[in-house]
Amino acid sequence: MPSKTSVLVVDDDIRMLRMMRRILELEGFQVMQASDGRSALALFDDEAPALVLLDIMMPGLDGCAVCRRIREFSHTPIIMVTARGNDEQKVEGLDAGADDYVTKPFSARELIARVRAVLRRCHFWEEKPQPAFRLGNLTVDFAAHRVTVGGEEVDVTATEYKILAYLAQNAGRVVTPDNILHSVWGEEYGGESHLVQVNIARLRKKIGDDVKNPRCILTRPGIGYLMPYAQVGLTV
Repeated sequence: MPSKTSVLVVDDDIRMLRMMRRILELEGFQVMQASDGRSALALFDDEAPALVLLDIMMPGLDGCAVCRRIREFSHTPIIMVTARGNDEQKVEGLDAGADDYVTKPFSARELIARVRAVLRRCHFWEEKPQPAFRLGNLTVDFAAHRVTVGGEEVDVTATEYKILAYLAQNAGRVVTPDNILHSVWGEEYGGESHLVQVNIARLRKKIGDDVKNPRCILTRPGIGYLMPYAQVGLTV
């Protein structure tokens, strides 16, 4: 019998904690829970869950701080739980390294959809390997799912890799934020362009692309993003 996918749920609101646990268990997930940031980090270290649902507003060590700590050593997907209408919280969570967010109050259907969408993104495409893409000193190796700059591997998350790979596979063509959202996050994410903006900014920083004068990920104001066409071939 296949093992259940484990999810760590973190929230200082006991009622919210119980509700999320119940929703996830009914969908067949194995759930562990913590009510504060330090307990969450200890549990994460001991149990290595497949995904973390993390409330952003907690006393002491808040969700963003916990997210940053996890990102120091792990790419495990993290979904931030934020207050409705608080865009600052959403951006802050994404900047801390979260893969997605869900806003309170949410339905069971929405929570499960977000969880499944993030877990899908963590499994790279099962397709025939393609030649690597090279642009200057940047290489995207599709077969190995690796990104290197000047021969040095760049530490990217699953979501960041899929965005960069999508741009590289569409090199020479402007793609809209909705194009990227549909390809990387799924059709249900249409219109949530800030997800793309935050991840693009993070990618540019990681690959050393000058924000004021980028050469790898170009912005076409009011339209979208463009990766210039470059040599495609085997990595060296």
